[in-house]
Amino acid sequence: MLELKNISFKRDNKIILNNINLTLDDDKFYCITGPNGSGKSTLAKIIMGLIIPDSGSIIYNGIDITNLTVDERAKLGLGFAFQNPVTFKGLTVYDLLKIATGSEVGKKEACDILSKVGLCAKEYIDRELNNSLSGGELKRIEIASVIARCPSVSIFDEPEAGIDLWSFKYLTEIFKEIGLKKNGTTIVISHQERILSIADAIILLEAGQIKEAGNKDTMLNNILASDCLKGGTHE
Repeated sequence: MLELKNISFKRDNKIILNNINLTLDDDKFYCITGPNGSGKSTLAKIIMGLIIPDSGSIIYNGIDITNLTVDERAKLGLGFAFQNPVTFKGLTVYDLLKIATGSEVGKKEACDILSKVGLCAKEYIDRELNNSLSGGELKRIEIASVIARCPSVSIFDEPEAGIDLWSFKYLTEIFKEIGLKKNGTTIVISHQERILSIADAIILLEAGQIKEAGNKDTMLNNILASDCLKGGTHE
């Protein structure tokens, strides 16, 4: 179980998150959504430890992880996929998957992982993680690296950002599979109705606060009746 208690954060004297209280249960799929500037990406980064909150605490399975580093949280079972995947000169896709699993994973197993995100393993396993790969390819490779780790908490920050429609089709199928397996807690930051519709529960942020949270059907109806589903920016 992941608990956020009274989380607040300011940047340049502007309130980004204001007293966030949230409990995320095991084996559930959550989508966090909201208008631009509502604090969604900041909240995701605070959970992973990329940003330290000004106040409040984060409790994971009874352990206070508020001041733990990213590496320490990763060792406890948290995984994160960035909105804009990072490229690494000289590092191959196979290298990344070995780092992600923390073991000498064989190429057959690595290929099986890549196939889960709709990539032909023979074409990608030895590719270098550089600008020769499209945004959609990099996004799916990064998601594959998260899947490879089998984290108990998986966080995906706007996975649909910057990818083409063909890649987005694969993306929704990936999250459908994740949602059906219920392996740990999954948190996806998204504006996309097709991704929100896969979730068990939806959390709506506005102006750095939780405006509403509840089951998918009720929340999606309320959100669609408003104008919250708009394109996203970094927050």
